[in-house]
Amino acid sequence: MCTDVTLGPGPQDDTASIAAGRDGLGLMLNPVTGEPIDEKELAERLLAQAKAEGVSLVGPVGLLSSLTKQVLETALEAELTEHLGHDHGQTPLGSNVRSGTRSKTVITEIGPVEIEAPRDREGRFEPQIVRNRQRRLDGIDEIVLSLTARADHR
Repeated sequence: MCTDVTLGPGPQDDTASIAAGRDGLGLMLNPVTGEPIDEKELAERLLAQAKAEGVSLVGPVGLLSSLTKQVLETALEAELTEHLGHDHGQTPLGSNVRSGTRSKTVITEIGPVEIEAPRDREGRFEPQIVRNRQRRLDGIDEIVLSLTARADHR
């Protein structure tokens, strides 16, 4: 299993690191405390909770689909924040601001996943995680799994 997040054929960029909540060393960090997160423990807790709640691992409303949706939407929001130069709710640095979202279905290895892709008022936001008009994502299952579980052989 991959321990780093790789998005696309090129090297990992800063946007991917920020969106994945990782430091420069490939560690996933708690966004509140800044402490490293034990990804294997996190994955085990998620699986146990899903099992307790009767949520399946796969399928349109399964755990993997939900995680994929959340990871993609969080990454897109991080990209838009970087593009605009300010966080949601902060005073804009320029005239360009957030302008809602649009629904988009992307096809992944685990099936179709409907996401809410953020937009900017001026229409200049060109996301890299899920590009405009992109409908198929390859390798997303590896990204999601690497965010929720770390291989034991570090």
